[in-house]
Amino acid sequence: MGASKRAAAKGKARRAKAAPAKATKVAPKATKAAPAKGTKAAPKATKATKVAPAKAAKVAPAKAALAKAAKVAPAKAAPAPPKSAKRAKASAPAGARAAAESGRRSAAKRGRRDTPPPRVQRLPPSAPEARDAISPVAVRALPPEPVALEGTRGKYVYCVIHADRALNFGPLGIGAEPAEVHTVNFKDIAAVVSDTPIAVHEPTRANVLTHERVNETVMRDHTVIPMSFGTVFKTRDDIHELLRSAYEAFKDVLVKMEDKLEFGLKVLWDRDVIVRELETENEDIRRLKSEITSQKGSTYFARMQYGRLVDGALQARSERYVQEIFDALRPASVASRANRPIGDRMIMNAAFLVRRDKEADFDRIVKQIGANHAQLTFKYTGPWPPYNFVNIRLKLERA
Repeated sequence: MGASKRAAAKGKARRAKAAPAKATKVAPKATKAAPAKGTKAAPKATKATKVAPAKAAKVAPAKAALAKAAKVAPAKAAPAPPKSAKRAKASAPAGARAAAESGRRSAAKRGRRDTPPPRVQRLPPSAPEARDAISPVAVRALPPEPVALEGTRGKYVYCVIHADRALNFGPLGIGAEPAEVHTVNFKDIAAVVSDTPIAVHEPTRANVLTHERVNETVMRDHTVIPMSFGTVFKTRDDIHELLRSAYEAFKDVLVKMEDKLEFGLKVLWDRDVIVRELETENEDIRRLKSEITSQKGSTYFARMQYGRLVDGALQARSERYVQEIFDALRPASVASRANRPIGDRMIMNAAFLVRRDKEADFDRIVKQIGANHAQLTFKYTGPWPPYNFVNIRLKLERA
């Protein structure tokens, strides 16, 4: 009994010693397939988590699975910016950030300036620069004679229209608080007026624009005879007398101006560009230009001759352009008037009387002319009352 027990004990000891050896041989393979937390294989797992989300790493830690996850979700795999970069951005001086923002705004402005303006620009009468496009006669202030009547109120007259009943256009008139605009009627015509102190109204921008705004509102539904800025009468009876004494003249003009509008057209060019074109096209100008640039001595006489030739060619080119424009717009206009150009760049400053039903044709022709003349800029405004085509104005002033 004792011997058999000892033999069994020895066998168990031998099997116990052999078992650990087999386990240690298998263990390394297992750690390669599925590394436990904290083992040396952890750096590979850490690297993989930068490419694939943590959830995907737990489910499929194999290399093929990680590569597939990286292709499907690259946005999540993007590495976060280092903390040092965040600290640098946060610590940047406010002045530097403001300077960078200012630089961006300046670049945007330069980009807008570099974009050339359109060759054909239509400005409505309400645009700040629109009034410069019409005849200077239309904006000339014609104040009445001073009247020393403190506290007395009179009637400011904007225009005369066809009307056989009293009309009210609302609070549009000149004054610190817009005055009610209404009519003073005589037979089938009426003066459009508002109450105002009897005084000289200064032709400030605000006053002139208010005067024009009233006329614009009235002319939407009526043919108007515009009155000069600053026309003030003392009483309604004075306006009645004006309408009575000039009734036939008013009627005649209203009939002639029925359903007609005025448009102002300015044409400008870049003189230096035109001169370069002339130097290319004109043999005499080109020869003198070459002589001036190549000669070492005095070039006085060559420069004088060059200047005369250039001025003459510019004048001829300007007259040709203006005549072409008038001819092209004649079918769409009833009448036209040439006013004096303003400044060195302007070659044409004209007014056109256009029927309401021809306004679209006039607009189309102006744009077509602009498309055919790349070296010219067109600015036109309207519709206006027929300032340039009403000759009754001086008679009204005398009345």
